Amino acid sequence: MDSSLHEIWQTAPGSPFLPTVGKGSQFLVAFILLLLGLSLTGAFALNRSLVKLPILGVPASLAIAFGTVYMFCAVGVYV
Repeated sequence: MDSSLHEIWQTAPGSPFLPTVGKGSQFLVAFILLLLGLSLTGAFALNRSLVKLPILGVPASLAIAFGTVYMFCAVGVYV
C-alpha cells in the first residue's frame, strides 16, 4: 500500500487539479444560482402545498446552498 501511495505522490505534479467551474466564472455561476434559488423560493411562497415542495422547494434550497458556497469561493472565503 505504501508503494502505490508513493507512486501517486510522484505522479501528482504531472496532473494538476482542474476545477469544473473555473475561478473566473465562479461569481457568475453563484449569482445565477442565487437568483434562481430566490425566484423558486418566491414561487413556492405564493402557492405552498405538499405537491409544490419537491417541485419548487427542494430545488430552491439546493440552488441557494450551492450558490452560497460558490459565492464564498468567488469572493475569497474558502470553505
